[in-house]
Amino acid sequence: MVMKITKEKVKHIAMLARLEIDEEEEERFAQQLSDVLNHMEKLDQLDTEDVEPTSHILPIQNVFKEDEIKDIFPMTDPLSSAPQKEYGHYRVPKVVE
Repeated sequence: MVMKITKEKVKHIAMLARLEIDEEEEERFAQQLSDVLNHMEKLDQLDTEDVEPTSHILPIQNVFKEDEIKDIFPMTDPLSSAPQKEYGHYRVPKVVE
């Protein structure tokens, strides 16, 4: 079965997508969308009975190491060079008026 997308359907899709297209583009898009649907129809005819469903073509595995909580430096070290500090945090000028 050959699926044919009409220019009216293309106009409707363009209207829904808020696109302005001219008559030449309507004709071209109608043909392109028909070709895509025909290709999907061909793919639908494939026998996939023994094919396992996948979301990726390659197996996915985590290549990162596990997260570990470590004390890198005490909080007094980074704050020692701060021009202003308050309650163990950096103090910065107010930027909202």
